[in-house]
Amino acid sequence: MQSETVVLDGDSLTVEDVVAVARDGATVELAADAREAIRTSRERIEDIVESGDPVYGVNTGFGELVDTQIPREKVDQLQTNLVRSHAAGADRELRREEVRSMLVTRINALAKGYSGIREVVVDHLVAMLNEGVHPVVKSRGSLGASGDLAPLAHMSLVLLGEGEAIVEGDGGTTKRLPGDEALAAAGLEPLTLRAKEGLALINGTQLSVGLAAMVVVDAERVLRAADAGGALTTEVTMGTTASCDPAIHAVRPHAGQQATARNIKRLCKGSEIVESHRNCDRVQDAYALRCIPQVHGAVRDAVSHLREAVEVELNSVTDNPLVFPREQVDERASGTALGAVISGGNFHGEPLALRLDYAVNALTELAAISERRVDRMVNPNLQEPHLPPFLTEDSGFQSGYMIPQYTAAALLNECRSEGRPSMDSTPVSGGQEDHVSMSATSAFAARRVTERVRTVVAIELLCAAQAAEFVDEELAHAPGTGAVYESVRDVVPPLTDDRPPHPDIEAVDALVDGGLLDERLDSVLSESLE
Repeated sequence: MQSETVVLDGDSLTVEDVVAVARDGATVELAADAREAIRTSRERIEDIVESGDPVYGVNTGFGELVDTQIPREKVDQLQTNLVRSHAAGADRELRREEVRSMLVTRINALAKGYSGIREVVVDHLVAMLNEGVHPVVKSRGSLGASGDLAPLAHMSLVLLGEGEAIVEGDGGTTKRLPGDEALAAAGLEPLTLRAKEGLALINGTQLSVGLAAMVVVDAERVLRAADAGGALTTEVTMGTTASCDPAIHAVRPHAGQQATARNIKRLCKGSEIVESHRNCDRVQDAYALRCIPQVHGAVRDAVSHLREAVEVELNSVTDNPLVFPREQVDERASGTALGAVISGGNFHGEPLALRLDYAVNALTELAAISERRVDRMVNPNLQEPHLPPFLTEDSGFQSGYMIPQYTAAALLNECRSEGRPSMDSTPVSGGQEDHVSMSATSAFAARRVTERVRTVVAIELLCAAQAAEFVDEELAHAPGTGAVYESVRDVVPPLTDDRPPHPDIEAVDALVDGGLLDERLDSVLSESLE
């Protein structure tokens, strides 16, 4: 469903806005102040062009060719050559939501007014986004410095009437069209780029930050689902919520740990099942239950750390060189009395790459503890006496949910095998660009890991709901855990005879991914999960 229009002013874009545009079809518009900033920045570039002085990105070559000055009559063609030559990506094409996330974040960066681009170019990007003209973009080729050059070049080709785009029509139909025909479908003419514009379009971290914004939203949803699964598992394995007592976490006050403990207490509040064994002989639960606040909480803090960087990056200028008013910089900057152009490194994706890799590590740990809880429910050597082996009445003759735990283990192994792209760097451009961040590679890895972890959590939810079938039916779930159980049962019936588990796993995965579990819990609990 299409959301309200997102106003892009260069300063207030949120991760939720990116998701609304990328996934829900929200339209965008430029704020009036942003238009003024774009026009002023462009005037400075035109003044510099008139001066004839060599300025990187305006009338020189790029990368290793920085010392080559371009004749004035070739300055415009230089920008077209730049876009064409840099569209050198490979591998799969970006998905619709990935392209849209890149478009909206690029527009917002340009809206800040430090890139020297004409208003008409930005308006073309806005129209493409709003009219459903999505450039065909190869996903691999970015080194995360000088930004996401190759993917952004593929995106920008369509502005020239080149490349290809997927154009959306009525009723959800799509057509793959050459760039000029795709523009025509949106009522647009191909552009001829002017000085600085090609570089302004392709030099930035927009693929990295667009993907990272979606990782943040998805990871936060998976965390809430993991708390829900952990709470239901605690209940059906006759665990205790004493380990979530606020007193424990007040003396080790990590924010994520405290939030997780509150979530588990909220979900289990009023559980007759938990109350039924309050005075049992068990002294302590296993770590996978007892340490849910500490482990889930640490993952929460890591995802929060990523969100912090993404929110800054979404509203930052990340191309190069940047165009400033002369009074804003020192006298050594090149340019004219009207404007100064400074070469720097804001295109370097390290602030995102390091935190994305940290999030990958953290989310992998979320999968690890969830998989251990699955094993405690199905493993006859570990499970509680009221639970049958592999959660089936006729174990041996039936395998029940034995193999979903294998799948969880396989997914966990894949998460652990993801590399740490930010730890690697391969020099390019004749050694001029001698340290790169690999931020886009980190973002793709974080997306893959988030999806796998979501499936592991779905397997836990599936098994916990099945384990609930063997709890004394006279004992009531808490309202929270009851909502978790009912949400699973809305999409998966109890397992009474062996059947292929993969549709069950997929159904619960979709329950989490689509936000339906969140919606159910929000309607039942007095406060939403954190």
